[in-house]
Amino acid sequence: QLQLVESGGGLVQPGGSLRLSCAASGFTLDYYAIAWFRQAPGKEREGVSCISYSGGITNYADSVKGRFTISRDNAKNTVYLQMNSLKPEDGAIYYCAAKRYYCSGYEALAFGSWGQGTQVTVSS
Repeated sequence: QLQLVESGGGLVQPGGSLRLSCAASGFTLDYYAIAWFRQAPGKEREGVSCISYSGGITNYADSVKGRFTISRDNAKNTVYLQMNSLKPEDGAIYYCAAKRYYCSGYEALAFGSWGQGTQVTVSS
């Protein structure tokens, strides 16, 4: 069974940083693109960032460009999302999701495996 587990969320002040992790179990991430999505209360889920299976292609939502960095360590079967200069509007539940090889956008139905989410709260 394919499982993804997010961690690293928490409460941080505006301008602060967090690093989220998405760890896989039951399968190797070597052949999977991984995306981060987020959903705030009352808002639609949005794609934040995605990394191809090899790590060679990354993309970001305009709202996080220059502040967030996605990376992967296939040896650890883990993908990371480094979030810097956090803003209150970044607060949400963050989910990671997997699909074969390439990101090709953030259509949720294209991602077959999802984690349970980790809460990020940005507040002073």
